[in-house]
Amino acid sequence: MSGKTKVCGIIGDPVEHTVSPQMHNAAFAKMGVDYWYVPFRVRKEDLGKAIEGMRALNIRGLNVTIPHKVAVIPFLDELDPLADKIGAVNTIVNEDGVLTGYNTDATGFLQALLERGTEPKRKNIVILGAGGASRAISFILAERGAHLVILNRQLELDWAEELAHRISRVFQKEVKALKLDEENLATVLDWADILVNATSVGMSPNINETPVPAKLLKPGLVVFDIVYNPIKTRLLREVEAAGAETISGVDMLVWQGALAVEKWTGLKEPIELMREEAIKGLQKNEN
Repeated sequence: MSGKTKVCGIIGDPVEHTVSPQMHNAAFAKMGVDYWYVPFRVRKEDLGKAIEGMRALNIRGLNVTIPHKVAVIPFLDELDPLADKIGAVNTIVNEDGVLTGYNTDATGFLQALLERGTEPKRKNIVILGAGGASRAISFILAERGAHLVILNRQLELDWAEELAHRISRVFQKEVKALKLDEENLATVLDWADILVNATSVGMSPNINETPVPAKLLKPGLVVFDIVYNPIKTRLLREVEAAGAETISGVDMLVWQGALAVEKWTGLKEPIELMREEAIKGLQKNEN
């Protein structure tokens, strides 16, 4: 590092588990750019100060993770149109003190899906969850021309209803919101081409949990679980056993990170190296 090094990082709470520094610093080294990536734990009440600190310290870019993806928006100067539609930001770029928010979760999810040979246009897609990740995924899929149903647990069903209403209004297409239970799952999975788990169910340390009973899984279904720790969740293991296709959350993690790197540096990222480093970091966490 030197006085010319451009600093990037991630803000969230917690951030102790993140593999992003390993993934991004390997990418910067491979690209030959003088950048360095560090994690910053930022509490909810300190978010505004952290963003002012980004400006004051001339930090080039930040990733934004739980719980700040929505709350960060009022502290930014500009929003990319997609991030504005979604109402959530996961990447910030600092151009001479002007802070612009982007959502590479959305575009990263789509790239991961396409990379695995799955085109969502005109497909029937079931999305589990209605939080920040679900918002990004739902909007990019609706924009791509997919048919969506969003399921969320009863306690937060109003989140799913609000999200479905917003997408219906923006894209002039009907999106349903249903309670996440076995009866509704059985009905919608009979209709679905693709299932997306955008909840945290199955995430470490709760690795024996799954949002979908194994008996409802079927061959021909594509299942994308955005949980990446563990690398292969119980849901994905049971999807494989049912003869259906799996896509790991590692793919979305890598692609959203790669697209952020491109926004910060203006250069194409070494995607395969980033994938290798992410998997190495996650495997180390699992051991």
